[in-house]
Amino acid sequence: MSSQPTEADFPVTYLNDTAIVQVSARLSVLEAVGFKQTCQNLTHTDSHPGQIIIDFQQTTFMDSSGLGALVSNFKTAQETGIAFRLRNVTPQVMAVLNLTGLDQVFPVDSLSSVLPIEANNPSESRKSTSRRTEPLPQTHPSVASWMKRFIDILGALVGLMITGILLIPIAITIQIDDPGPIFFCQTRCGWMGKRFAIWKFRSMCVDAEAKKSQVTNQVEGAFFKNDNDPRITRIGRFLRRTSLDELPQFWNVLKGEMSLVGTRPPTPDEVERYEVPEWQRLDVKPGMTGEWQVNGRSTVRSFEDVIRLDLQYQKNWSLIYDLKLIFKTVAILFNRNSGAV
Repeated sequence: MSSQPTEADFPVTYLNDTAIVQVSARLSVLEAVGFKQTCQNLTHTDSHPGQIIIDFQQTTFMDSSGLGALVSNFKTAQETGIAFRLRNVTPQVMAVLNLTGLDQVFPVDSLSSVLPIEANNPSESRKSTSRRTEPLPQTHPSVASWMKRFIDILGALVGLMITGILLIPIAITIQIDDPGPIFFCQTRCGWMGKRFAIWKFRSMCVDAEAKKSQVTNQVEGAFFKNDNDPRITRIGRFLRRTSLDELPQFWNVLKGEMSLVGTRPPTPDEVERYEVPEWQRLDVKPGMTGEWQVNGRSTVRSFEDVIRLDLQYQKNWSLIYDLKLIFKTVAILFNRNSGAV
């Protein structure tokens, strides 16, 4: 059993007014807490450095928890007026940054500027080139399962056929009840925190987002829920109770942004409030259904419960387990007390 990483695992060296933090070979949930603490100790001192450089020269793996710690440290540095830069970013880490769009957020020193010796060393250059082809991190077996992806594609095609059949009657009822757009699009966070546009049939009034601040949040933690949300239209309540509002998400599944079964897809403002361990739920693709769906989605009242159910899915995952959750979901749709997420 491995021990909990300490600050000693992230040595800090100083060069004038700059603190250089050396990141370990892996930056997963086990190491991420220690990494965050090391950087926070630098920013919270009275004589904090003017610049913090994160050196990734040794890092060959980073998952969503490591990414969460990096984002948290970056925000803390900004709040305290400390410059924050990444150096010696390996192809494995850069692949994660590219996936999430954070390569455009973090100041990154190029390898050529900090390791000029590689340009004069053909063997090292070949190594560097080969490393740039590293695949994205396999944070969970479900992400790499071709059979799960096959089931997703097959299910999405069937689901889109059903959506096409029901589209016209649903569209007509939405327009009669509350004229406006048929579809509702919202930004959610997927695997590794990558943002994507999730689609639903509109179940709220057209200005629902503007009125959100006027509605009381009845749950605890980093998500929003109100059982009697006044923004929901009459037809919207029916669509939510029967989960018909979620049919357009089969398009997200077909595109690979979601899976038929996975974790609950969070909004960006929810992710903004995550602590490092909570980023683990982003190690898998979000799903149209999952543990939260079949275990009383309308009765979940705390973010801790969401985390527990999401991690339970990750721990128990198998193709058979996915199929069981799909069958349970179909059965629960006929339960009038199932509620909506």
